[in-house]
Amino acid sequence: MDLHLQGKVIIVTGGFKGIGHSISLQLAREDATVVILNRADGKQDEVRKELEEIGSPFDFHLLDLNDTDKIKPIVEEVHQKYGHIDGIVNNAGVNDNKDLETTSWQDFEKSIHGNLTHYYELVHAAVQYLKDSKGAVVNITSKTAFTGQGKTSAYAAAKGAIAGLTREWAAALVHDSVRVNAIVVSEAWTPLYADWIKTFGDEKAQQARLQVITDKIPLEHRMTKPEEIADTAAFLLSDRASHTTGQWVFVDGGYVHLDRALS
Repeated sequence: MDLHLQGKVIIVTGGFKGIGHSISLQLAREDATVVILNRADGKQDEVRKELEEIGSPFDFHLLDLNDTDKIKPIVEEVHQKYGHIDGIVNNAGVNDNKDLETTSWQDFEKSIHGNLTHYYELVHAAVQYLKDSKGAVVNITSKTAFTGQGKTSAYAAAKGAIAGLTREWAAALVHDSVRVNAIVVSEAWTPLYADWIKTFGDEKAQQARLQVITDKIPLEHRMTKPEEIADTAAFLLSDRASHTTGQWVFVDGGYVHLDRALS
């Protein structure tokens, strides 16, 4: 299916690794112009090579998204260069396990800033350009906003706020034909997730822990692939999803909504 993304300029945060990386590559395959905002983490040359092989135009802007004041100048630069901005993918963030019992309010707010504020500022800075193009926003959020996790108050709060902002922005921009949706991620096999699994010990212990998790995923008892999230993101950014807005789309193999006792 042609998603009609050719020539669309789409900004992706955290596009060098994991879900953001898969989204960036899939958008490039659809011939969109991908503009990645990411900290300098040593991955840019590898990602540059991948995008060059695909052949679609792309740009990198290296920054720490905690430096929120730097976002608006980048948005202005992107618009000046291309003349339009057609989509935003708010993806960057990390589950930092800031729990209720041991996290000070100062560290709580720092975590909220790192996982939420740049979502707001990027769309705030680009909103007029999105109105001009009748563009789309996809926010990446997490099951922790809906299920809780028991040890990550700040991250869950940020991801819950992202779900709320998705509905709020969809309402705020509905008369401008700007669509805003969220993808809710549960158990996705990303490099960060793989690193977490390694903390459980040797290969046998890692596989045992992984099986405990995948046994609870109803559809095929496996992790979600980042590419599956990327395909959904590309669809939601495209005019093939032209009457879809304000939605929380769970790409999770039924993890959140289906009975995990299914066998």
